[in-house]
Formats: sequence, structure tokens, C-alpha cells
Amino acid sequence: MKLNFIKTFVKHESFSGVLLIIATILALVFQNGILSHFYQGILRSEFSIGFREFTLAKPLILWVNDGLMAVFFFVVGLELKREIVEGELSNPRQIALPIIGALGGVICPALIFWGFNYSDEFAIRGWAIPTATDIAFALGVLMLLGNRVPSSLKIFLLTLAIIDDLCAIVIIALFYTTELSTTSLGISFICLIILFILNRLKVNKKSIFLLFTLILWFSVLKSGVHATIAGVLAAFFIPMRDSAGTSMLKDLEKDLHGVTSYFILPIFAFVNAGVSLAGVDPKQLINSVGMGIFFGLFFGKQFGVFLFSFIFIKLGFAKLPEGSNWLQFYGVCILTGIGFTMSLFVGALAYNDSPVFYHADKLAILLASFVAGVVGYIYLFLLCKPKKNID
Repeated sequence: MKLNFIKTFVKHESFSGVLLIIATILALVFQNGILSHFYQGILRSEFSIGFREFTLAKPLILWVNDGLMAVFFFVVGLELKREIVEGELSNPRQIALPIIGALGGVICPALIFWGFNYSDEFAIRGWAIPTATDIAFALGVLMLLGNRVPSSLKIFLLTLAIIDDLCAIVIIALFYTTELSTTSLGISFICLIILFILNRLKVNKKSIFLLFTLILWFSVLKSGVHATIAGVLAAFFIPMRDSAGTSMLKDLEKDLHGVTSYFILPIFAFVNAGVSLAGVDPKQLINSVGMGIFFGLFFGKQFGVFLFSFIFIKLGFAKLPEGSNWLQFYGVCILTGIGFTMSLFVGALAYNDSPVFYHADKLAILLASFVAGVVGYIYLFLLCKPKKNID
């Protein structure tokens, strides 16, 4: 009986969120305990691959952020393509509301952050940090509520989070790139052409697609554009149906979903959430960056998603998700303030772990995400009664 419960729990979406929490706690314990030097030594350990001028050497933390996270975005891209082709995003009326909600969830937090930091040219680089929603954490909290929340709201949050990730990808590509290498960009373009041809020919060899995806990742990384973009681009060229009639896209999504949820995201959290609390001054938590992130994530996300959705529905362009009411809908909006992994990721790009905002950005992200998760859960638990056969 216990074994069956564990198997069911592991397969549950909420388990990924639990692993993220454990990884975060471990990172904080390691960084602030007797293992601090060991922890930092691991993060700074350098690994290299390649040969001659094609050698790529990076510390472990960058291998995680540039390499493993590219795999995560590859899976997000696969999921996004599937939803667009035959899922929730294939119907314009179904996708309209989460698109508008996601737009509000990007604009309002960015404006709040800008309001706190407009006068500081370096601080303003982090404007995109509070615009992200963590899919695993947000859905994990929602799943823990079981049948108290209608399935339509779970689908709304998932769709909004996917669109939110797409917005984050575009933001990273446009605002967080370094100097560009035309040679590497040229190689990337050639890889995309090859992937396009393979897609049209419906080649049924995963290894061929993955080989050129790897080359694409390497060339994009060398080009100056953030390497995670390669994951999304490659995903869109994976065929829904190959020459054998099987869905390579769904197979890859199934194969990699567990890897990303139960390994990559927890590892990312472990190497990025280790914030040193030694000598933390409250002023570091209430500076313009910290305040901009906290208020942007916790208040900006929920107000932005709800306000834009409310106006859109009242204008008659959409309806509330089936079986839900405004109170339940607002509770889901609160959960969009869980930024965590995506916000930490953008923060690392914005400030490159600058000592000026080292405590402010990470602690504000952790605090805002924690508050959004707890408040959202309590709100929905108290206001939503469990119903039979609602799912």
C-alpha cells in the first residue's frame, strides 16, 4: 500500500516542486554551514570539452545554466509545439485568455521593478526578473490542492506558464545577449536549415536530430546568444510524426520530462539558490532591486494576470475557465508570483552574480516565491471546497 502511494506521488507533478524545495534548502544549508567551501569548490570546478579552438571550458555552475537548462528549454519547446499543433493552444479562443493574462503578468511586474530602479542604469538590467513564473512550483502547489481546484484552472495555469516561458525566451534573446560572433551564428543558421530538411523528410532517427541539436547548441553558445535559445529552436523542428508514423516529439517529451523535472531543475536550484546569509544587512533586502523583485513578483504578477484577464473577459472576448469562479481564478493568479528557477536564471544573466546585488536579487526571489506559494495555497484551500468527480 505504501509502495503504491510512493509510486503515485513520484509520478505526480507536485513531486517536482517538492524536489525543488529540498534542493533549495540543501543549497542554503551547504552555503551557510561547514560545507560552504566544499559547496563553492564544486560550483567553481572547471570542466572542458572539445579540441583546439573549439574547446569549451566552463565552471560547473555555467555548465548547469548554459547546458542543462538548454535541455529544459528543449522540453519546454517540445511541449509548446505539441500544444500549438494539437493541444490547448490549437484553439484561438482557448489560448486567448492565458495569452492576455501572461502579457499582464509580464508588463505589470516589469513596470513595478522599473518604478523602483529607473534611476540606476545597472540595477535596471534586472527588470525581467519578476516577470517569470516557475511551471513546476506553481503547478506543484496547485496539484497539492487536488479536486478543490477545477481542471480548467489547472490547464489555464499550465498554458499561461508555457506562454510565460516563451516570453522569457524572447526577452533573453533580445535583452540578455553579449557580443555576437557572425561565424558561429552562420553555423547555427546552417544547423537550423538541416533540421528543417530533416523535419520535412520526416526522418525517424532521433540520434540525427539530437546530433545537430548539439551542434546548434554549441554554435549558439559561441555566438554570444544565450545557449538556451538553441533548445527551443531545435524543439520546433522535431516532427510530430516521422516516416514510421510514430510521434518523435511525444516520445522525446516523455523521455526527457522526468530528467528535467526530477534532475535538471533540482540541480539548477541547488547550484543557484545557495545564498550566503553571513553578514546580511536588512538594507540589502530592502534596496531598490530587492523591493522591485519582491513587489513585482508577489503583487505585480497576480495583479497583472488578474487585471488583464478581468478586462478581457468583461469585454466579452473570453470566459472564465469552465467550472471556476472569480475567487478561484484570483487564487491561481497569486500562484503566478512563484518565479523561483526562471527568475533566478534571468537574475544570473542580468547581474552575473554581481556582489552589489548578490543578496538582494536571490533572497528577494526566494522570499517572493515562498510567500506567493504559501498565500496562494492557503487562499485556495480556505475558499475552495473539494468536489467529487471534478477532475
